[in-house]
Amino acid sequence: MLKDKILNIIAKDSLVYKKPSNLFCFMAKTFGVSEKIIKQEIDTLISKGDIFEDKKGKFFKIPSSNYVKGLFIGNAKGFGFCQVGTVKGENDIFIPANKTLGAIDGDRVIVKISYKGNEGSDGEIVSIYKPLETIVGIIEQIGQTYFLVPDNNHIPYKFRIKKSDFEIAEDLRVVASISREKEKYMCKIVEVLGKSDDVKAMEKGIIREHELYETFPEEVMAQCENIGLTVKENQKKGRVDLTQEIIFTIDGEDAQDFDDAVSIEKIKNGYRLGVHIADVGEYVKQGSPLDEEAFKRGTSVYFPTSVLPMLPEKLSNGICSLSEGVDRLTLSCVMDIDKNGNVISHEIFESVIRSKARLTYTEANKVLNGEKSEKADKVKKSLLLMKELSLLLQEKKMREGYLDFEIPEAEFVFDEDGLAIGVQKRERNSAHRLIEDFMVLANEVVAKEFCNKDIPFVYRVHESPRKEKLLKVFDFMKGLGLNLPKIPDIITPTFYQGLIKLVDGHDYTETVNKVLLRSMQKAKYTNKNLGHFGLALEYYCHFTSPIRRYPDLTIHRIIKEVLKKKALSSTRNDELNSLTYESSMQSSERERNADMAERDVDDLWKAYLMKDHIGEEFEGIITSVTNFGFYVELENTVEGLVKIEELPEDNYLFYEKSLMIKGNKHTFKIGDKIKIIIANSNIFTRKVDFSLKN
Repeated sequence: MLKDKILNIIAKDSLVYKKPSNLFCFMAKTFGVSEKIIKQEIDTLISKGDIFEDKKGKFFKIPSSNYVKGLFIGNAKGFGFCQVGTVKGENDIFIPANKTLGAIDGDRVIVKISYKGNEGSDGEIVSIYKPLETIVGIIEQIGQTYFLVPDNNHIPYKFRIKKSDFEIAEDLRVVASISREKEKYMCKIVEVLGKSDDVKAMEKGIIREHELYETFPEEVMAQCENIGLTVKENQKKGRVDLTQEIIFTIDGEDAQDFDDAVSIEKIKNGYRLGVHIADVGEYVKQGSPLDEEAFKRGTSVYFPTSVLPMLPEKLSNGICSLSEGVDRLTLSCVMDIDKNGNVISHEIFESVIRSKARLTYTEANKVLNGEKSEKADKVKKSLLLMKELSLLLQEKKMREGYLDFEIPEAEFVFDEDGLAIGVQKRERNSAHRLIEDFMVLANEVVAKEFCNKDIPFVYRVHESPRKEKLLKVFDFMKGLGLNLPKIPDIITPTFYQGLIKLVDGHDYTETVNKVLLRSMQKAKYTNKNLGHFGLALEYYCHFTSPIRRYPDLTIHRIIKEVLKKKALSSTRNDELNSLTYESSMQSSERERNADMAERDVDDLWKAYLMKDHIGEEFEGIITSVTNFGFYVELENTVEGLVKIEELPEDNYLFYEKSLMIKGNKHTFKIGDKIKIIIANSNIFTRKVDFSLKN
């Protein structure tokens, strides 16, 4: 692609021009295109932080030896850090207060590195290529002037509010657009969320801080209007007709977007499993407004009170949803599996299905457990066969080193007014595991085929843990009195699986599992097949949820193209390499953003719940220890801090390696059961404080 050619030249050559037009002219002659096209491509690359032009007119490909790009993490004292990569704190570059170029927390910046050392790097921001556009905060009046005080305490400024179309008053929580003129900060209100102490306004404020929205642009909704409500006959041409097969969905009680369905039959040497996935690519064409918005969102985001879908409801809950009793277009992966759980053959093809049942996990689980379920009984034979296969696959996974940490998620209970009245651990039953087993298998099979064909693809990868992190975990586990094995030169999933088994059945099992999980790298998307450590798989991708994940949609398009064309030209291969790289980077970033938003909203509702329980006693387990205290998690998943100054009087020391606070009389370490009292719960900071029960 043209942009790759431009970047290659800039990366190889020292390009210095007195004015940009000279660069455009040179590139235009080199690549045989107009200067206008070159300018458009370079402007796009600059806006993405892929190119930087210094004051001398020299162009750099980012990253280069002295320049990197990343996320600016501000500090209330004025200095900050540039987060390079996906893990906060791992490769951060320190930015002194006088070198920030006026950047604020959340800006995307280019940094010139001025110092590299064993303890880290220092740098100077030379460009804010993607400034933060909106901010959430509370209106404050000083004299006759109104200011916005950001909710984000990493931003050390108040923003003067410009004349507004909204009625302005103190103590309103609002969203505002930011303008900057020579490091002077102004803002204009674009949305009023509610009173500053309204928990629902706070929830929406968190959602807006993460740049998430319920509504879709007009051009996207206009495109949806042209999409039919039913599958047309001409759309079925060339597809395998599976409408008479026993195919059905299993999802949560409240689910509306059914993007995966399953089928099974017994064959001579084992099982024939079908995984049928909504063919979203048939409706969301690359480069269309729908596609651009889906790319921008990257993923659907799930909150306790709502879902912000990647695609509009007409698609996600309509024509793309594999609803019961209606024809739907799908991509099918049908696998023949032997009695040892090995896939002996498979086929991927375009199909049309008609789901015979919409089951919930609860309904399916009843049949799997030998109970009656009016709706699930009509596919009972298939369900029992699926149970056989699922158990077979689970045994195989465990033999190969699959890591099952069994860490439950929080599930909230709300009243009629939409306010939280309870929180508990989400149930995960046999039906959940069954669907998970089948989806993982289909994802593995699809990834393996396209990797072996050497076709550009988007993989879901999870790299091996770093040895230095595992050493820290071992220091902690030794403190529990565990007899630990020697750490091998190559850390394998089977080795981690052995560590999980070591703590199985103890009071601290879930806590140690969390420590082990934190020692591992975070899964991400990339167009390089690097394997999946946690699943103990050499090949893995996300194929099964194109309604809610953009990577799945990307590879669906590639699959469909390969099914039709059989062979791809070298030019098309280059284009797909760029496409899969961009999709991987964007999707990984949007996934991280969604995870943070979901966590922050959960913390808000937990703090809201616990403010009515101040003074009450609970039992919990110490899950984390720091030099300023320790965190305790209650049975209902709420976590709170016991500050070191609130502990009984003693001469305390913090032992970092063993994650323990120890005094002459008292010791507090991870995994300890402990009784606490709710001391404070602050919905503004979303934090809960505990004190020890005397």
